[in-house]
Amino acid sequence: MFLRLLVVFSLILSATGLGILALQLLQPPPGAPPQVARVEAPPVVAPAPRVRMVVAARPLSIGTLLKDEDFREAEVTGDAVPEGAFTGGAASLAELRGALLRRFIDPNQPVLTTDVLRPRDRGFLAAVLRPGTRAISIGVDVVTGASGLIWPGDEVDMILTQNLTTSTNGADAPGRRVVGETILSAVRVIAVDQQISHSGADTTAGRVVARTVTLEVTPEQAERLAVATQLGRISLVVRSIEGVPEATGPRPSLVFGSDVSSALTGPQAPAPTTRMRIIQGGSQQEVTFR
Repeated sequence: MFLRLLVVFSLILSATGLGILALQLLQPPPGAPPQVARVEAPPVVAPAPRVRMVVAARPLSIGTLLKDEDFREAEVTGDAVPEGAFTGGAASLAELRGALLRRFIDPNQPVLTTDVLRPRDRGFLAAVLRPGTRAISIGVDVVTGASGLIWPGDEVDMILTQNLTTSTNGADAPGRRVVGETILSAVRVIAVDQQISHSGADTTAGRVVARTVTLEVTPEQAERLAVATQLGRISLVVRSIEGVPEATGPRPSLVFGSDVSSALTGPQAPAPTTRMRIIQGGSQQEVTFR
């Protein structure tokens, strides 16, 4: 009986010891910080870089010579820039001034290098000419060239001024010695010296006056202009950009010096007269013919 109680008592002590040991093992060691669950934060994605790209400011048709108002800059993400787009700010804008457009572009669409033919590209001048037209150059100075204010893309009228030694009827009348006439109208300027586009920069200070102007003309107009350069002085007259229609009334084909200055008209010379004496018997009669 005693042996049985001893075994039961030993089992109780063993169970109590194991329970105390398990409790101590489950408790954190003294002074250890509490365990905090770590949560991984999502990676931070850097925003895509933004660039300024040249796009069309309005609908642009084939054959347009680009000007500043035809395009603008738009800010887009770097991955949205197509291959061949013009980026880089002022340098790209300057490169497109005067370029010839090779396809239709909708507003806000990018302008690509394959869409334009730039002034420095080979064959640009031939591409600028309209079908059936020719390019011809004439010499100008500070007066005949409108003080250097004519630019590619302008339209001009051409006035020929001649200094005649005698008038057409053989009389050396002062009022008929100088004559002017408009020989060509609405002729497009395609180049000034070797500049085919307006740079858009303010070049007033230190600007060199143009010496040649290249015009777009028909073959017949080219022949007339070539002859006119040998007859007298040619002046270029810039036309309005609004394209005001020509006056409907008749325009004199020639303007003489006497049409401009009344001082060249002078007093009217008396009409030449012829006198004849008629003798009939003993009478004589003098008759004047005008």
